Amino acid sequence: MAGQVLLKIVYLLVCRMLGLAVLVFRGNRAKDAELLVVRHENAVLRRHVNRVRYEPADRIWFTALARLLPRRRWTEVFLVTPATLLAWHRKLAANKYDTSNRRQPGRAPTAPSIARFVVRLATENHLWGYRRIHGELAKMGVAVAPSTVREILHAAGIDPAPRPVAVQLCVPGISSMALTSRVALPAIRP
Repeated sequence: MAGQVLLKIVYLLVCRMLGLAVLVFRGNRAKDAELLVVRHENAVLRRHVNRVRYEPADRIWFTALARLLPRRRWTEVFLVTPATLLAWHRKLAANKYDTSNRRQPGRAPTAPSIARFVVRLATENHLWGYRRIHGELAKMGVAVAPSTVREILHAAGIDPAPRPVAVQLCVPGISSMALTSRVALPAIRP
């Protein structure tokens, strides 16, 4: 029994001496990285009383420092497995190339202020069609396509191309059929 205890003490002393020898011959960069890892782990352990939960900032920090250490030392330095470190790194790299939040292809939507202005022009000028409204917008420097004006009016429930209401003229000698034909009307002199 005493021999086993002595053997265990000698084994631990030899392991510590070899660890010290490795520490002496190791480069400063690896020492500094390991020191930063240990300091950060201590800060994390102080924040959490029960279970250690790494926040995204902690994961980024550990994956960045893991690149400075040899991979065979990861199990000794980090509280997580090397597979976890690699999974964190893969997730960080995948976030860089994630395109789900980027703008979708196609034409950008029309600004709401322009859409409100188109509807206002149409309601204030009942006889203007979408082409006339487009022309007025172009004069003001607003770049919008005629089809867009038409879609805005259609979505607002306004007829994009209103038909002029037939005007009843009380002029003798002109029938209502002459108003609808393309024949030029005679000039009326008072």
